[in-house]
Amino acid sequence: MASDSKDSNCSIAYQGIEGAFSHLACRRFYGAYRAVSCRTFSEAFSSVVRGEVSFALIPIENTLGGRVAEIHHLLSETSLYIIGEHFMPIYHNLLGVSGARLSDLRCVMSHPQALSQCRGLLETLGVEARPHLDTAGSAREVSERGDKTLGSLSSSFAAEIYGLSILKDRVEDKIGNTTRFIQMGCNQASLSSEEVSSGSVLTSLLFRTRSVPAALYKALGGFATNGVNLVRLESYVRYDSLVAEFYLEIEGHVDNLSVRNALEEMQLFSNRVRILGSYRSAAERQTRDER
Repeated sequence: MASDSKDSNCSIAYQGIEGAFSHLACRRFYGAYRAVSCRTFSEAFSSVVRGEVSFALIPIENTLGGRVAEIHHLLSETSLYIIGEHFMPIYHNLLGVSGARLSDLRCVMSHPQALSQCRGLLETLGVEARPHLDTAGSAREVSERGDKTLGSLSSSFAAEIYGLSILKDRVEDKIGNTTRFIQMGCNQASLSSEEVSSGSVLTSLLFRTRSVPAALYKALGGFATNGVNLVRLESYVRYDSLVAEFYLEIEGHVDNLSVRNALEEMQLFSNRVRILGSYRSAAERQTRDER
């Protein structure tokens, strides 16, 4: 458990151990909160449901590694709501024990997302890429084993915590590597009437179409006819049923008339619609959309 706050009544859960990028996101966006380490994403969700923490900060997608697939399944099962979003630049560093050199490395460990985001370096070095539960956990293991042939892809913060050397910094494949985090809580986001009617609100939802021809086309048609912009549409298959479900993000609050009308039309061609929440869009998203 990592403490970043003098107020013990405000806490935020993240997946990973001290030094993980999710831990850094907690420090960056909620520095006044006590950051609580959780072994898995499921544990982070459960800690919010049980009231052990105020909310959780969870990575949902990365510009290089794509979506964090496990999160979609957890969103389908949880009673929590998305109440906010944040974008954080990700700077990967190749870490090793003191005295190690790049030529010594035979294996580099990290979270699968980090490995995919630094694929070019790993191929250049010709090392084994070994998946680990999280980035900081791989740094800790390298530190504990003291083996010069082992490396970790992690943050400079993790290097500091676990006494490792930065063998090469900024090793991500492309500049602009960014992870989107979502804030999860037990209650829906509290927004003012001005925010509800503004264009800076997103709504996330899950739905499953009926087994009829053109069901997806018809389920989404109401958004076009009501002038609601679709921001993201992703499909995934549930572990337990092999049934395809869809994750959808739209512009606008669920209480807006145009959004309500579109959702009513969606219901005609869907047998399951769950609103995950309406929340403020991140300032970074608004700035990017203006470019």
